[in-house]
Amino acid sequence: MPQTHLPSVELMHATQVNRPFHREGWVYEEKVDGWRMLAYKVGNDVRLVSRNGRDHTKRFADLADEIRRLDTSPLILDGEVAVFDAKLLSRFEWLRQRPPAEASTPPVFIAFDCLLTDKKDIRERPLYVRRNVLETLLEDPNLVLPVRRLSDDGLKAWQQVLEHRFEGLVAKDPMSPYRGGRTLSWLKVKQRDYRAEERGWDASKKARGTG
Repeated sequence: MPQTHLPSVELMHATQVNRPFHREGWVYEEKVDGWRMLAYKVGNDVRLVSRNGRDHTKRFADLADEIRRLDTSPLILDGEVAVFDAKLLSRFEWLRQRPPAEASTPPVFIAFDCLLTDKKDIRERPLYVRRNVLETLLEDPNLVLPVRRLSDDGLKAWQQVLEHRFEGLVAKDPMSPYRGGRTLSWLKVKQRDYRAEERGWDASKKARGTG
């Protein structure tokens, strides 16, 4: 990753809960079925780094080009690289191999957080501030988009998950700072055994062939 003036980042992870819920004032986002990535940008130098520290910049060169075009530097975004089918459902397994007969998007970067922008480390700012920064930055998106927000009501948001066959949702406290590690300020609810066979998950829940 770029080495100039960028802090090291420990990913913030949502805690999984067993059932949907509503918490007043919280926001609810689609849980994208993709690969968690940090996007780093310093000038024209861009890196896409997975949660286990592997560099996927060459693999997703078109995404790196789009991030390079964003009008701010330095920059750190947290998100998922994903491929969507014709119904805009994210397909984890299509990141490995897309069926030639199926219509799909190219790989896109779905950003759900902005950690640093224009020389300002904003991880201690509330989530709603970071989201506003993110939406301003991505006003004219192409392959880099903000994650979809669901209903403001957590139970209605879960109905959207079921209706559209999303993997799940992530509920977030809009006042939460970005802190590395597992947190109770972000809570995720997933559909049980979500497309397990299609996605290539074995009985121990470890993906086959991921990077």
